[in-house]
Amino acid sequence: MKKQILFLMIIGILFSCDKNDDDINLETEIIGNWELIQMTGSIPNSETTGTDMEWQETYQLNNDGTFQKSRDRDGVITEISGTYNIIDLSDGKYLEFIFNDESQIIGSCYSGLKEEMFFQSENIFSSTWSACDGPGLVYEKVD
Repeated sequence: MKKQILFLMIIGILFSCDKNDDDINLETEIIGNWELIQMTGSIPNSETTGTDMEWQETYQLNNDGTFQKSRDRDGVITEISGTYNIIDLSDGKYLEFIFNDESQIIGSCYSGLKEEMFFQSENIFSSTWSACDGPGLVYEKVD
């Protein structure tokens, strides 16, 4: 009887410590540089990529939960920073950016200091800004 109880306790401990591999990978894989690779507008066939886009933009995500966003528009570089969180909603995983200061480069349906990105895959996320007539922005992990 003692062996059965001990066996059940060991099994219980093993399963209680089990984590979802997708969550672990997503949390570690997002750290690094993400680059804007595609813009779309509300007009059909208005997709642009590379140097044809209105601006170039990157996010640097750090392992301490902070980030820096940088935009180069016509040679003028604007940078802003803040913190990020991964949010798991019923329709998928999102990346929430909370900025430290107001800036014209915050692209969001929300007022204030917040942006949300939807994960299309481990290496691609897209802005939710297009849901409220902003441009569709797609980012890819570059390192």
